[in-house]
This record gives sequence, C-alpha cells and structure tokens, in this order.
Amino acid sequence: MSLTLLIIAATCAVSFLAFRNDALLQRLILWPPAIARQRQYYRLLSYGLVHADGQHLLFNMITLYFFGRAMEGLYMRYLGGPGYLLFYAGALVASILPTYAQNRENSGYRSLGASGAVSAVLFAFILVQPWATIFVFFFPLPAILYAVLYVGYSIYMDRRGTDSINHSAHLWGAAYGVAFTLAMEPRLLARFLDQLARPPF
Repeated sequence: MSLTLLIIAATCAVSFLAFRNDALLQRLILWPPAIARQRQYYRLLSYGLVHADGQHLLFNMITLYFFGRAMEGLYMRYLGGPGYLLFYAGALVASILPTYAQNRENSGYRSLGASGAVSAVLFAFILVQPWATIFVFFFPLPAILYAVLYVGYSIYMDRRGTDSINHSAHLWGAAYGVAFTLAMEPRLLARFLDQLARPPF
C-alpha cells in the first residue's frame, strides 16, 4: 500500500476522532507552553494529525494525495520507505518550529493541520516538474507560476496577520521541501534550471 495513502488514512482517522473529542484535540494540537514548560515535544508532530474542520482536512489530504503519490517513488528510490516517512515528519517539525519559537510563552496561541508538510511535498514536486499543470479552483496554472503566487500571497498574509491561518508554516514547509530534496539529490537543481529555460510553449 502507498505510504502516502497510509499517512492520509492515519491523519483522517485521528482528525475525525478529534472532531468529536475536544480533549483529544487539546492533547494533540500545537500549544507552545505545553512544549516549553511541560516538554510535550510530541506536539511538534501530532498537530499535523488534527484539523480545524472537514474542509481543512479535505483540502490538505486531496493535495497530499495527488502530489504525495507523484513524489513518493523518488524518495523511496533514494531513501526507502522510512526515508519518505522521515521526510514528511521532518516537514511537520521544520514548518512549525519558527512559529513555536515566536510563541513559546503565548498561552493563547494554537496551531493545527498538515498544511506545512503538504506544502513541502507540493514544492518538492514543483522542483522536479516546474512546468506541470496545477489546477487552482479548476483554473490551470504552470506549477512554477503557482509557486511564485503561493509564496507571494503567503508572505503578504503572514505580515498582515489578519486571519487564523499559519502562513509561516506554509512558507517554511515549502522551503524545507525544496532543501530536503536538493540535499537528497543535488543534481535536481541543474535539472530544474534547465527545465525553466525550456518552457513547453
């Protein structure tokens, strides 16, 4: 069975349980003081298993399904199954660490969802296939253009700070996905640049 599907199944199972069990949600969500004071370091991973609602979960898991399945073979080829799971788990941690550091003593701050790790998978895919077509609300965009718009929007919204979405996690997850993949196979950078210079139109 695909490891991407296993990740999706586990995330959906825990999220559905947490939708009906607030105590479980509060034990798994990223709450910085619980890590800083009580050393509940597992929250740096478990927050990615719970979501705010069904729409939040559905969007993340659909994105992970399409791009995770496309990228899983690459990581499996270089690192094996454990390596792919390590990549995903590392994305959860790397994408949330800046937020955690900024809010260590903020008892009112909470964060949840797999968006940071999903961004890592998505941007690793864009690194490998920059001219692939990505559909955004049924509108087709070249992957590299989507990446530019996504990063620009995330930076803008992160600076505004007017919604409840952790845009910082999206940005750091994207950066991690690219950095991890290039560390695994540095030749992908030259291939990426060569593909950018040869647009298919």
